[in-house]
Amino acid sequence: MTNRHAAQPRGARMDRRHFLRGVGAATAGLAAATALSGCGTGTSRAAAGSGGKGSKTLVVRNSGGSYGDANQQAIYEPFTKETGIQVKVVNIQYAQMLAQIKQGRPEFDVIDDSMADFVLFHKEGATEELDHDRLKNFKNAGIAENLVTTNAVGKNYWASVMAYRTDAFGGKKPSSWADFWDTKAFPGNRALQALDADLPELEFALLADGVPLDKLYPLDVDRAFKVLGEIKSHVRKFWDTGALPGVLLGRKEVDASSVWHGRLDALIKGGAPLAYGWNGARRQSNALGIPKGAANLDAAYRLIDFSLRPEVQAAYAELYPMAPSVPAAYKKLKPATAENLASSPAHLKNGFDLDVEWWIKNQDAVSKRWQEWTHA
Repeated sequence: MTNRHAAQPRGARMDRRHFLRGVGAATAGLAAATALSGCGTGTSRAAAGSGGKGSKTLVVRNSGGSYGDANQQAIYEPFTKETGIQVKVVNIQYAQMLAQIKQGRPEFDVIDDSMADFVLFHKEGATEELDHDRLKNFKNAGIAENLVTTNAVGKNYWASVMAYRTDAFGGKKPSSWADFWDTKAFPGNRALQALDADLPELEFALLADGVPLDKLYPLDVDRAFKVLGEIKSHVRKFWDTGALPGVLLGRKEVDASSVWHGRLDALIKGGAPLAYGWNGARRQSNALGIPKGAANLDAAYRLIDFSLRPEVQAAYAELYPMAPSVPAAYKKLKPATAENLASSPAHLKNGFDLDVEWWIKNQDAVSKRWQEWTHA
């Protein structure tokens, strides 16, 4: 795995791009939808007919892969069918997006990206301040306040959760991070996320030590590392790719691990004795916004508004294991799908939203300390 941190600005890695590119068999069947979502398939502004308000082509930036395929099938194709506006896709990353915006020539009209990146875009003055009055579906959508900023509207959630082997622990099921840390009651090897994959899981350590969900932030970093030290000798692997927890669990190298939700779906459906534990799930979110200098402002608002329809959000969640930001989507989801998503009513109560602002401010210091701690 290449180290993408050096090439990206502070905070940018929080969008878990590798996760969005590789949920795997959970999205089997979407391959046919990739015609417009491959890297480098975006048309030039001239070829896209970017003549401003009258343009019939809209360019959207997303992270591609199976995430992009689901967007194509659940959002872009129905939008085109309804409006006649064609959607082209580019998969460029934060630094290139910012450079294009600063040059006044963004090749994209809508940004689909992590809420963390939108915080950074806002600090750079690189995105439009959204006029929510132009989003008719937003008014009664009931989107959580922390998923609505001046320059972005939350689209969906992903989560980091606990996973464990159901045939371990003598039939007992760990139900909290305190259980994960309790290697006497639940003996066996563990795995936790490495810095190369995403932000260190300090919150899980604090939850294991009894900190309530609503008292996590600002994180007590000293306390978190003290608690991490208590389990360090039982951690067989600090995993650096989204697929590795499933491999470690499948080979019985570990009995419990943190994992990006969705990465075990195919294994579970295939009969592997694995399960997710949702208590204390760490949620993050993707959002939609508009870059400064977008050539097709009206069409951009129309696509964002379309994406917030409950039926569109539900259609997306049926294809890809990221959870709707619009609560009414759950009325349109299959029960089996709904109960396995990060924003279901039960999971919203039992999990928490990562504090993006805190992590952007403290990421460098925590990362330095993590590296020192892991090598101690």
